[in-house]
Formats: sequence, C-alpha cells, structure tokens
Amino acid sequence: MQLYNKLSAEERAQLIDKAGKDRLTISFYQYYKIENPEILRNHLFIEWDKLEVLGRTYVSNEGINAQISVPSENLEALKQQLDSISFLKDCRLNIAIEQDNKSFLKLKVKVRTKIVADGLNDKTFDVTNKGIHLNAEEFNKKLQDPNTICVDMRNHYESEIGHFEGAVTPDVDTFRDSLDIIEADLKEHKEDKNLLMYCTGGIRCEKASAYYKHKGFKNVFQLEGGIIEYTRQVKDKGLENKFIGKNFVFDHRRSERITEDVIANCHQCGEPCDTHVNCANEACHLLFIQCEKCAEKMDTCCSTECQEINKLPTEVQKELRKGVPNSNKIFKKGRSEVLKYKK
Repeated sequence: MQLYNKLSAEERAQLIDKAGKDRLTISFYQYYKIENPEILRNHLFIEWDKLEVLGRTYVSNEGINAQISVPSENLEALKQQLDSISFLKDCRLNIAIEQDNKSFLKLKVKVRTKIVADGLNDKTFDVTNKGIHLNAEEFNKKLQDPNTICVDMRNHYESEIGHFEGAVTPDVDTFRDSLDIIEADLKEHKEDKNLLMYCTGGIRCEKASAYYKHKGFKNVFQLEGGIIEYTRQVKDKGLENKFIGKNFVFDHRRSERITEDVIANCHQCGEPCDTHVNCANEACHLLFIQCEKCAEKMDTCCSTECQEINKLPTEVQKELRKGVPNSNKIFKKGRSEVLKYKK
C-alpha cells in the first residue's frame, strides 16, 4: 500500500488549482504516551490521503504535532476521523487566521523521537504535568499583573516580527536553547512571580510549562491555543488585542498579520519591514527579512555572491552544489554576517 507521496510539489499545486476547492490550514497537537508511533503514523497517512489532507505531522512516544491543510468540505470528516482516536477526541483544532490553498503541497507524516525537540534526557520529567491554561481574556488580565513575567517561547526570528506587549523575547535559535536560558534568568523568581508563557499554537509553551514546574516554578501559566487561538478569541469576543505585529507560521505563508504595526526592519537596508523570504540561491536558502525594493535590487537574494550564483543556469547551479553539504546559514535563520541590519 502506498504510504508516501508520488506527486511533486509543482504537480500538487496544479491539481489544487484544477480542483478549485477552498482549503483550510489547521494545526493541532496532543501530548500523550503512544506505545507504537509507527502504527499511528501509517493509520493517519492512509486515512488523511483519502481526505486530501496535506501538510507536515510528527508522531512520537510523547504525542502528535500536526500542521496540515484540508479541503473545507472535508473538515467535518477530518474531525470525525480524529474523534475515532481516543486521545484525540475533541482535540482543539487551530484554524489559521489567513488562508492559503497552497500552504502545504505534500502530505508528510513522520515518526520522530519527540514532537518538539528539547535536548532533554531526564526520565523523571513528565511532559503531561502541564501548567494552567488561560484563555485570551484571562491571559490579558494576567499580563497586566505587575507580579507577572511574560515569556515568548518562540525563536528570535519569530518574535522579531511580532510579540505581546512587554514580553521577554529570548534571543535564541531553537526551543531547546531557551529552556536553560530562561530558567537561569528567572531562578530568583521561582516562587514569587507568575511565569506566563505563549507560543504560536501552544505546543512549545505546554512542554515548557511542564518543564518549569519540574524545575520548581510554583506559578506557571500558558496561553491556551497560542497566538492563533488568542487572535480568534479577541476577534470573536471583542477583547483588547495585546499582540502587536505578525505571527510567524511554519508553512508557505510564513506569517499571518495580526495588527498593522511593523516592528521589524529590512535586514539589508534597515527600512521598516516584516516580510520573511528565503534566499533564492538554493545552496543558501537563508531565511531573512527583505523589503520589496531590496528584493527587486537583489533578486530575492541575501548577498551579491548569492545573486551571482542565482543568475547561473540551473544545471550549472546543481553542479556547484554536488557533494557540498547544506550551508549552515539554512539553520541560522537570519544570523548571517551578510545581513547588515539584523538586530
């Protein structure tokens, strides 16, 4: 039985256009002790392929993390399919604020060691012993409490374009980097302060909340459903919006605009800008912020060197890449020395 994609991204994009169906971009997660992730992985791929689901999902012994898209007409069928799995029954689905029919172009369901890489090797740590969940209204109240320290559990390139007012935004490349740094910075406040955390959809701060409880923090809270659900509740209930800028997302859209505030700058000219791009040179592919003027001037490249390479014929570029490992810049997300205005 086919448990892999046969179509390329380009072929899938053409089929999406031809089908003419509106698709919904959705994310969900659930921490749960799964005995055999491989069985669940295969089951999901088979069932989701029938529903024309696309996207990226990780399954592990600690649970599931899914970022997918589905034709809107198949949403109820997807919910029923998830409800048929005991630990996913009534699981909250975060529906994207801004929709794009091509947010995902392939279905990937992979077995991983962990659904959120944390670098931890502590068998006494129970990821299901999480902190207190807060809805948008409760989060706003806790945010205004002078006894609260609000921490952004995302990476530097995410918080750079949008974050909550007054939040601590650690200058980190990965989630695993943030855990020890935050604990060290806040170690004097384990008992006397409220530790209030948030992330994109809730999955990272849920693990972090359990980790900090494990480390002795007494008052640990997290934004339920993350920025995505917060924005929905703010709109539906007419609440004051405490988030400014854009919410970074991990699909082809790259971000969702929450407010009109532009709090970042172009990494090449310094002008106000919050648009992420990937360097057009496939051997680089660096993620960085680039305004329209610089994109036109630099052909969506991060440097003149990459610009020159990108002008070469495709076959020549492929030859140059042969046997050369991926540039470290792919994983640095805006850390390259060629970016003059990177804060």
